[in-house]
Amino acid sequence: MALNLLSLAILVAGALVLNEQRQALVDARKESLTIQGRFLAELIAAYATFEDPAQGFDQLTASEILQRSFIFEDQRARLTDARGRVVIDSNTVTNVIEARPLPAVSARPEAGPSPEDIARARRDFEAEVARARTTGEIISEVRRSVLGERVVSVSIPIRRVRAPLGVLTIEAGDFNEVLAAQRRNLIPFILVAVAVSLLSSVLLARFVARPIVELAHAADLVRLSRARSIQLPRLAGRDDEIGDLTRALQAMTGALSQRMDAIEAFAADVAHEIRNPLTSIRSAVETLELVRDEAPRARLLGILKQDVGRLDRLITDISNASRLDAELSRDAPHPLDLDALLAELIAFYGETRRPSETEVRYERQADPPVYVHGRDGPLGQVVRNLIDNARSFSPPESTVRVRLLRQDGHAVVAVEDNGPGVPVDNLETVFERFYTSRPKGAAFGGNSGLGLSIARQIVDAHGGRIWAENRLDETGRVLGARFQMALPEAGARP
Repeated sequence: MALNLLSLAILVAGALVLNEQRQALVDARKESLTIQGRFLAELIAAYATFEDPAQGFDQLTASEILQRSFIFEDQRARLTDARGRVVIDSNTVTNVIEARPLPAVSARPEAGPSPEDIARARRDFEAEVARARTTGEIISEVRRSVLGERVVSVSIPIRRVRAPLGVLTIEAGDFNEVLAAQRRNLIPFILVAVAVSLLSSVLLARFVARPIVELAHAADLVRLSRARSIQLPRLAGRDDEIGDLTRALQAMTGALSQRMDAIEAFAADVAHEIRNPLTSIRSAVETLELVRDEAPRARLLGILKQDVGRLDRLITDISNASRLDAELSRDAPHPLDLDALLAELIAFYGETRRPSETEVRYERQADPPVYVHGRDGPLGQVVRNLIDNARSFSPPESTVRVRLLRQDGHAVVAVEDNGPGVPVDNLETVFERFYTSRPKGAAFGGNSGLGLSIARQIVDAHGGRIWAENRLDETGRVLGARFQMALPEAGARP
């Protein structure tokens, strides 16, 4: 904006400066004509008047005064009497012979002033003379001549013993020359403005257009060569919008690269996890053809059913994990009452609980409402995964406690169980994909190992964090595990 406005500012400054100069020149011209006119008026009043003011002017003497080099070639002097009639005009009494070359025979004669111009010039002149005669003051202004040219005119009243005799009007016709000189003075400003505009265009092309073309070319290379990132270190170091765009593109391609790496790792993990039940199913099918006894065949059929169920759960969890990013991007976050969400989920567990199953109890420790920016479905899935994980490790007919509290501007949801706890070395590993660590006696293949991984992915997408820790008594004995989820609190309800 500064570069684009600089050339305009130069032109405006030049115009203002020249306008002031032109006005100063006009004022100076008026002042010089006023001095000249007052001198002539005093001469005429002293030597070209009669004792009786009613007799007017001595036209012969006044003409001689005007002819004695007091009126320059580009000037015109007119003397009017007390009635406003022109009695002497320097254009008619001058004794200077002006030589002009005759036009060619075939040349067309130049067009003279139109009657309208003559009438307009006469009206302006008579109005100026009338103002000077009636007010008795010197009148100076800029008006048009019969040829349409602007002239500087000064009208000075002539008095004899305070008796008004007439008005002397002097006109200078060099006003157009002054304007032409001013226009010539404006040329350097115009050239500087043009140079600044050209310079700004070159700078914009070099520092804006060319870098954008380089960014587009680098993006095409990423697309065509299937590169993982864009590398433009020279542009990334710039402290302007182009640098911001470059760093944003680098961050975007870096995020895409990380996403591609995650997809590749996820695909490898999925292939590995699916291969295990498929291998077990193939072995059981091959062995089933060789076994004739009913008891071994029944055990093999049970293994097949178990592996099929495990494979079904695994595929379901894999499908949910693969759709998670799309679901999170499709549903915009909004202020969510976390207390109401937890109460609804705990009520569902209470209604569907069987007598021998673990009880889920909600212990509210924060004054409702507690609002966070989030999505109902994904956050509800996180809470269900944590509760299901706690119930799977808790002994029968025990209690899983869900707590809601506030800590340092965050809403914290804690899920506590009475199970064996989490090994200290695995407090972070439990959130990795396909990690399973079941207590003795738990059904093999009952979990896919994706629940806690999905929970962390959802919490990270909401700007929060999730972690695991063990509940200890005063002696340091493990009482169970505690999984906590912290989300930024959204404040009061909008």
